[in-house]
Amino acid sequence: MTQPTQPGQPYPHLLAPLTIGGLTLRNRVVMGSMHTGLEDHAWDLPKLAAYAAERARGQVGLIVTGGFAVSKRGWLKPFAGEMTSRMDAARHRQVTGAVHDEGGAIALQLLHAGRYGYTPISESASAGRSPITPFTARAMSSKQVDRTATAFAESARLAQKAGYDAVEVMGSEGYLINQFLAARTNHRDDAWGGTATRRMRFPVEVVRRTRELVGDDFPIVYRLSLLDLVEDGQTWEETVELALLLEDAGASVINTGIGWHEARVPTIITQVPRGAWSWTTRRLREELTIPVCASNRINTPELAEQLLADGTADLVSMARPLLADPEFVAKAAQGRADEINTCIACNQACLDHVFDNVRASCLVNPRACHETEVVLLPLPAARRRSVAVVGAGPAGLSAACSYAERGCAVTLLEADAEIGGQFRLAMRIPGKEEFAETLRYFTRRLEVLGVDVRLGTRADLEELAAYDEVVVATGVEPRIPDIPGIERAVPYADALLGARELGPRVAVIGAGGIGVDVAHWLTHVPETTDEWLAHWGVGDPSLHRGGLTEPKPRESAREVWLVQRKTTPIGVGLGKTSGWAHRAVLKQSGVRQVRGATYDLVDERGLHLRVDDVPQLLEVDDVVVCAGQESVRDLYDDLLAAGREAGRTVHLIGGADLAAELDAKRAIDQGLRLAASR
Repeated sequence: MTQPTQPGQPYPHLLAPLTIGGLTLRNRVVMGSMHTGLEDHAWDLPKLAAYAAERARGQVGLIVTGGFAVSKRGWLKPFAGEMTSRMDAARHRQVTGAVHDEGGAIALQLLHAGRYGYTPISESASAGRSPITPFTARAMSSKQVDRTATAFAESARLAQKAGYDAVEVMGSEGYLINQFLAARTNHRDDAWGGTATRRMRFPVEVVRRTRELVGDDFPIVYRLSLLDLVEDGQTWEETVELALLLEDAGASVINTGIGWHEARVPTIITQVPRGAWSWTTRRLREELTIPVCASNRINTPELAEQLLADGTADLVSMARPLLADPEFVAKAAQGRADEINTCIACNQACLDHVFDNVRASCLVNPRACHETEVVLLPLPAARRRSVAVVGAGPAGLSAACSYAERGCAVTLLEADAEIGGQFRLAMRIPGKEEFAETLRYFTRRLEVLGVDVRLGTRADLEELAAYDEVVVATGVEPRIPDIPGIERAVPYADALLGARELGPRVAVIGAGGIGVDVAHWLTHVPETTDEWLAHWGVGDPSLHRGGLTEPKPRESAREVWLVQRKTTPIGVGLGKTSGWAHRAVLKQSGVRQVRGATYDLVDERGLHLRVDDVPQLLEVDDVVVCAGQESVRDLYDDLLAAGREAGRTVHLIGGADLAAELDAKRAIDQGLRLAASR
């Protein structure tokens, strides 16, 4: 399949148009489906329209909505969004109209949750409960299976009436269609199960019936699981056979899906290497004549261009990167790729929110999914103020840029020689190198907005008196616990910045998010993408069913003990969709975990402690302290004492306001909302 190029464009393959059926896309960028919470209530559809329109204005080729159920038994959660009536279709015209007004194209994703539904009425190919949901799904009868295949088609026809330019059939990530395809969840012995061929009948019927109802030119995207990454998943031969059957049945595009939600292999979080799964897309593309779309951990225009140029894919799907920056495509097309706010794959405000039943957003772009509520309009000249922001960590950077975007004259004062605050530490953690992209973005944004940045400069009370507003974002400092001999220990910031070389045996005091990160950093041995896949037990799906094989043991750079006072499991408070993977890496790296500890002494022999009142000595070369942080707010207190009226001209944000681990999500949001409220 030959791909056209656009000579003279900075990304000629990425920005080339593509015609699918009767739809011509202006470029090869697909905003992949991601549930945001805006899909679930009719009263949120105006917000969904604004969210999608902003991405269309940013020149995305095709936007795919979050999943909409094809029936009530297919709900993700009670009263979830669905496309099952003419009223639903009529309501959605505000979404499609908003996108079309911006010159964009949008597809509705059709979804049946199956046993992943958080409802007592969920149903699946066979009876059973998934490990990530509380309800046991009941088995569908043969007639119900047949009706559900038709329900997909009827929902597609309603989407067409609603003005959608295409539909995407969700056949990946472990939802109902996957549940029919895999022997692990399909125990039927009727026409819909029993053999691989009969298990494929359901998705093929979905696509065939959809094609019959929507006509020849309406694009049908099918999201296909190329690696299930669960036991008793599909083989590669079965995946290819299914793809060919779907092509014959009328699918227009195959979009890549990787892993079920219950898989114990991370697929999109920070520690997953960029483009780690693209080899599966390339392999499938060689078997088909219809376009194939790559996805998962593709977050830069350079990588997307490479995947198109080398024949890996025909389109590139990026969901979270377009949460992070709705202007991603426009900036790339205008030669402004250095201004893209890159997705750092943290999951903290997107997927973690969704799985906690909270509206999604984005750590680096808190306006995402809040476009109608948080607006940075330019201020009238009479209201433009001079603003001093003290501290160039995440909160200060967000505030400085947001105030400047509104037209204020902003001065950013930072005592260190570099911007970044705690992000400069986070980006040193293996798998969190992407955090450097956020600092690259803010550095460029400050330049574009003309912020007066003064590094290596401590704020002076007298100087600050000249500004209309002062934003104090002086961050945090490590908390040092009161333990005899603690002066021998190394604060985590000094360890990460290389202020002291650490020996081969290290104890870490404190096992919160920072302690887990430091333990990972201490034990990490650099690895290639192939080695990363091997460590997680990802194998060739033509040799290993579901793409799973025996994990290759990890090497460890040091012997590490991770110690905490609490008796709860270590890492239990980490992110919902990524914490399990961080805990797994500790185990794979041989980190020894000690809970319920009382610290007695740090001396030349190591760390003396008690567990269940039994004395222990950890004979280590060094002790690293990760016992939390304390707010640095002396300047704020001094400003108040000097007579500045709090709430009117002096503001306290970020870690200086509340020290809570490395809570950049709250810090960046605070900076944005403060500027938006003035």
